[in-house]
Amino acid sequence: MTAAVCEIWFYHLERSSLDEVLPGLLEKTLGRGWRALVKGPAGRLEQIDPLLWTWRDESFLAHGRADELHADRQPILLSEIGENLNGAQALFILDGAEPGETQEYERCFIIFDGQDETALTAARARWREMKAAGATLAYWKQSPEGRWEKAA
Repeated sequence: MTAAVCEIWFYHLERSSLDEVLPGLLEKTLGRGWRALVKGPAGRLEQIDPLLWTWRDESFLAHGRADELHADRQPILLSEIGENLNGAQALFILDGAEPGETQEYERCFIIFDGQDETALTAARARWREMKAAGATLAYWKQSPEGRWEKAA
């Protein structure tokens, strides 16, 4: 693996929910030829699991759980602990989960709910901490029309 620096992108949910945004981001990730690791608490992963199978009438997002057989074969892997069992290039952090080491990824998405003051405060603190550590950061927010715009 090259010594490339992982880009860390913060996604500030203001007009859409995680359930509306995450499948599209995962689809774009797969479209790049990348695999994805989605890290979050068990309850959130339980919610996302069926969503990815049914998110569109005409398609689904194949995925598996880290605690199931063949985790290494999954294009999208859902995990509480975040071990990169599927060789993912993209790491998705949900509900304040700790990203851990990000060097082995091309991109890390930290997705947070802008309507939740606790999540917003935690994301701001994480941004400051990562910026001070010299991470390559980007901040994305939704336009009034719901499109994503890079704001920082």
